[in-house]
Amino acid sequence: MIDTPQIVETVTLPMAFLPLKVPASEIRKIMIPGLNEVKAAVAAQGIAEAGPWFTHHLRKPKDTFDFEICVPVATPIVTAGRVQAGAWPAMKLVRTVYHGDYSGLGGGWGEFEAWIAKSGYKTADDLWERYLTGMEAGPDPANWRTELSRPQIA
Repeated sequence: MIDTPQIVETVTLPMAFLPLKVPASEIRKIMIPGLNEVKAAVAAQGIAEAGPWFTHHLRKPKDTFDFEICVPVATPIVTAGRVQAGAWPAMKLVRTVYHGDYSGLGGGWGEFEAWIAKSGYKTADDLWERYLTGMEAGPDPANWRTELSRPQIA
């Protein structure tokens, strides 16, 4: 279900993002429209996307998702409507890749969290999901890949 987790260091990555706080029951309804809103704001400014889109969850989702839908960009955008300019910060992460349908992400996160705890790492409250390949790769979820990341703390 997940690849062997690794410790990685990221570099700062400019992004456009849409902050949202929604009930867990609404997440599937708002994700694609929210992503389309961010992509439209980026395209309207003539700025190129710079990699796969991702979400930044400010805390582990429970009844409510408090998160940002993010698109990495080649150059910073200007805030437009609800879409804001920001950056994925340089940091040390514990990271893995989940293989499969999005409906199994909860189980993938559970497996990942268990590995983190067993390995003795400490992580921040927030988490990141980067959608490397999904439905655009075809209808077989076995080909879908989602990168799971937790910022490591000392």
